[in-house]
Amino acid sequence: MTLIDRRGALAFLGLAGLTALAGCTTSGPQFTEQVFTSEYGAVKDGGYTIPAVPIDRVPTQFHRQVVTYRTKEKPGTIIVDTRSRHLYYVMPGNKAMRYGIGVGRAGFAWEGEAYVSWKQPWPRWHPPKEMIARDPRLKKYADGGQAPGLGNPLGARALYLFDNNGKDTLYRLHGTPEWKSIGTAASSGCIRLMNQDIIDLYSRVKPGKSAKVVVIQ
Repeated sequence: MTLIDRRGALAFLGLAGLTALAGCTTSGPQFTEQVFTSEYGAVKDGGYTIPAVPIDRVPTQFHRQVVTYRTKEKPGTIIVDTRSRHLYYVMPGNKAMRYGIGVGRAGFAWEGEAYVSWKQPWPRWHPPKEMIARDPRLKKYADGGQAPGLGNPLGARALYLFDNNGKDTLYRLHGTPEWKSIGTAASSGCIRLMNQDIIDLYSRVKPGKSAKVVVIQ
């Protein structure tokens, strides 16, 4: 993902310690009902042309698909399963839209609840001070951040997660130009989706307290 600083990780871990996850458990096998493999072609969006993903090189389990999914969470909830590398957008009727994700090292520090406070198309990326200290080449982004574009680490969309006290956790659900990282543990960051998938998820999510995000290990 986003390349998050340690303060953000600690803030979210503090939240996690206060949060019970019993409500997001699932039961029974998942059955795939519809796979959207054909929807990873080139996309013109916001003045950019997002390249097609060679989706045949991505394992089918990480293609966007509707699955049978039983949970106590309400429709509209996002459930991030970092271990299986899947993100679920809960739908009515025991169904969910499932997306493949890449999980950064900071992403494995998550375990708790938040909500999508706001969302942004083609966001700027602001590298944390610690990252700039490790890589002086990023110093040029210290003030204004990296401009939106096809090479921006946040990709085509970003969803910004806040805790239930209204504080920015500094965690993001976002796109990535690095489709090869989907289904893997990246060296840094949090939760990333293929750009075509984050655009789809973005269109479904209405920011606010009802846009609950549950992160499980």
